[in-house]
Amino acid sequence: MSEERETHGGDLAVLAAQAHGINHLFTLSGAHVFPIYDGAVHRDLPIIDVRHEQTAVFAAEATARLTRTPGLAVVTAGPGVTNGVSAVANAFYNGAPLLMLGGRAPAGRWGQGALQEIDHPPLLAPVTKLAATVKKTEEIGNEVFDALALARTPHRGPTFLDIPMDIFFGPATTHPVAAWTPQTRQVNADEVARIADLIKKSSSPLLILGSDVWAGSAEKEALEFAESIQIPVITNGTARGIIPRGNPLLATKARSFAFRSADLILVVGTPLDFRLGYGDFGSAKVIHVSDSPSGIATHATLSASTSGDLSAIFTALTNSLSHQVSSEWRELITQAALKSASKERELLEADLSPIHPARIYGELLPKLADDAVIIGDGGDFVSFAGKFVEPVRPGCWLDPGPFGCLGGGMGGIIAARLARPSAQVVALFGDGALGFSLGDIDSLVRHHLPAVMVVGNNSAWGLEKHPMQSIFGYDVAADLAPQTRYDEVVRALGGAGEIVTESSQIGPALDRAFESGVPYLVNVITDPAIAYPRTTTGI
Repeated sequence: MSEERETHGGDLAVLAAQAHGINHLFTLSGAHVFPIYDGAVHRDLPIIDVRHEQTAVFAAEATARLTRTPGLAVVTAGPGVTNGVSAVANAFYNGAPLLMLGGRAPAGRWGQGALQEIDHPPLLAPVTKLAATVKKTEEIGNEVFDALALARTPHRGPTFLDIPMDIFFGPATTHPVAAWTPQTRQVNADEVARIADLIKKSSSPLLILGSDVWAGSAEKEALEFAESIQIPVITNGTARGIIPRGNPLLATKARSFAFRSADLILVVGTPLDFRLGYGDFGSAKVIHVSDSPSGIATHATLSASTSGDLSAIFTALTNSLSHQVSSEWRELITQAALKSASKERELLEADLSPIHPARIYGELLPKLADDAVIIGDGGDFVSFAGKFVEPVRPGCWLDPGPFGCLGGGMGGIIAARLARPSAQVVALFGDGALGFSLGDIDSLVRHHLPAVMVVGNNSAWGLEKHPMQSIFGYDVAADLAPQTRYDEVVRALGGAGEIVTESSQIGPALDRAFESGVPYLVNVITDPAIAYPRTTTGI
């Protein structure tokens, strides 16, 4: 309902959120934010309460990444806000639009030592597009609406508002709020022409698609462009699946060869950060395309760049190019990918004791439906997932992203199950990462959110243990308790699970997990001596 009525500031906040298509409010209960709970109850906005504020924010972030509409996390003042900061930072580096709405000590008691009194915006300013305090009750609706609009305007990212308790409880009159409508930026024709000319002159070009292509709803145009000129493509983040598994243009398994051999690399919708060697591809020309001017790399040597609506840019490039990339170059990519896949098959089928972590994926991959949402929360174990898992559709892969913040797995499960109730939801945890959010199994159980969870249990912080041994000849602060029964913890919290110690047990355990209809943890004991192969610490 949206008719005019006398109420309080919480109602204004809910109306503004619903005008942005927000369907769930993620929270951990706190008295400072009671008014928005009351507004949510009366406006039929479901409240999903969790056991740690980081999970509320991670759920809001995952909602944004999966649905392409903003997420909303509501947290109480003081420690409620500070507990959510890391997850907000993760959303910032993932370009995920959300609003973290915080409580705040009463304005009428400010400076007198009220409970949980702290000035939040300076803490959030470095990792948000906006961090501000609402000063008047009648401004709550407009400020919430505008904060969400800013969050979802490219380059997307989180925003933060806090509302003093007395302001939040203040009397207000509601009015209907019109739905938000996006604005698009015009394409720079000269910059697009420059890019098209460079592609035309290239003999071995490569296209890299990042998460902003999915976030900007440009996946259809990206695929049309790639197929029009027959350019090999590597995808990352939520862009995985834009070029579906089995498409001969998908070059992900030939990644190293492609990076070494391409003479031009077109990077769209992802930063030139450590994941892409900071944009240093040797003698190859580099083109960077972003959804906003602020996203264009300034540290790399670029042959061309442009920014704007990614759908329009892909369409303009498709219309500007009539040639196709050489079949010889595509064949080289194909052969490199086949060679890599052959090596991977040996690991996926490895029948070793202790279990090789790759074998888990060998058993899991055939069981995944085309619409499965895969959530990675970990370091070494999830690195194997990034290597082997190839989604069929975009918007189905969630990993921590460039900030590398662990603990997002449970929030990801909550968001995925709510956003896609009929899809498989599979979360892949390192045993270290699982410790950040294990208590939120309780949240999954209470809200009836089934999921398949797999933990690669090597009893170590593997991403740190093995590099430390390589650098110093020993490791410290890198071991966990051996073979911890995380499955028993899940059962104690109302879910289900089992332990797996032999390769032959993995497949049947996964079958039971998929059939269970509850939060089900498959606790796989893996070989602690196996490390994901990498040449650096990833920094």
